[in-house]
Amino acid sequence: MTAAVTTQPLESLRRRLTLWYAATLSLILLLLGGGLYAIIHWQYARQLDNSLRVATRELIRAARIREMEAANARGPIVDAVDELHIPDRTLYLLDTAGVPVKPAHARTRIRDIAVRAAHGPPVWDAFDAGNEHTISIHAERFLLDSGEPMIAVVAADQLELADRYAALIAAFGGVALAAIVLVAGGGYFLVRKATLPAERSMAYTRRFMADAAHELRTPIAVLRARAEVALQEPRSTDDYTTALRGMEHEATRLGRVVDDLLMLARADSGARPVARARFFLDDVVLDAAISVRALAQASNVQLEVDEFEETPIAGDVQLVRELVIVLLDNAVKFTPAGGLVRVRVYPDPAPTLSVEDSGRGIPPDQLPLVFERFYRGDSARPREGGAGLGLSIARWIASVHDARLILTSEVDVGTRATVTFPRAGSVVG
Repeated sequence: MTAAVTTQPLESLRRRLTLWYAATLSLILLLLGGGLYAIIHWQYARQLDNSLRVATRELIRAARIREMEAANARGPIVDAVDELHIPDRTLYLLDTAGVPVKPAHARTRIRDIAVRAAHGPPVWDAFDAGNEHTISIHAERFLLDSGEPMIAVVAADQLELADRYAALIAAFGGVALAAIVLVAGGGYFLVRKATLPAERSMAYTRRFMADAAHELRTPIAVLRARAEVALQEPRSTDDYTTALRGMEHEATRLGRVVDDLLMLARADSGARPVARARFFLDDVVLDAAISVRALAQASNVQLEVDEFEETPIAGDVQLVRELVIVLLDNAVKFTPAGGLVRVRVYPDPAPTLSVEDSGRGIPPDQLPLVFERFYRGDSARPREGGAGLGLSIARWIASVHDARLILTSEVDVGTRATVTFPRAGSVVG
């Protein structure tokens, strides 16, 4: 249920982000396509105008050749205007009154344009010829060698432009559609990759909150039950003392869980400052061993402290002491009565703390999980175990000191925790 609740909003977020990516790309492609269409339309139109202008020049040259050949001919001649063929262009030669010379017939619109050109500058025009055909026209007045004015008119069907535009739009549309599909698929993949840390963080936060609530609920429920039992009827002083001691025990356990949660919360938020001072690791370990010795004696576990060498490190002395306490406390708790816990500190080749026990060990499949918050393997959980936060705290303390915390274990043989610190001179405050 929790996974489903976590996944639904993320899936919705992924879909919305993917749609936004696709919509943004579509808008970009639309603007880009519109700009390219406008530029290419202008280029094609200019090419068409240039081709009409060039065709007009050719028609004028052919008309002058026609006149020259007609004046010098002594027999049948080949009309230069009739022989002039320009692909996809229709050529007209008219007099200033709009009467067609070549060919013998012309549209009324062609004649009107010729009359306009006869009394003014060159004319550029276009008209609808029906059946979705638009005709572009260029008309220009010129003089034959004899001085006679004539009008050269060249017409072109814009259908070739429409065909080019259609091919361009089809090509661009196909590419744009493929790009949108690829972006949608790739965008969803990237969004999914980008939101995976958030999904893991949400799942982790939910699990952490559920585990924290469970750990806090148990001692609170015990406190309430002991109080209710003690208040049900008058009791002797000894009974009240026993009840209060039990409540004190649960309150202490509750306080320890709250302190651990607070430390981890401050660690996650970066609110816990980490001091940088030079001190001796062997002194801190010896002090921590003295504090844990009472617990070891109560559990009938021998705590053996090897001879220490002076081992200077740099860091937060309080946090390092907490790290040592966690490792010693875990070793004692997971070692059965009559067992042994050995502590050693040595400076070379790097400052190192070693805590080794003869406990029941940790199964290989559980070893990678022991640093997770609230994790307590069933086969290794003592009756009076903690909340499963100690090793999480230890790993954080090691990380902020650039130290390596390595846990090795063998079932029914024991567990060894090794913390290797950087040398004091290499830690920057």
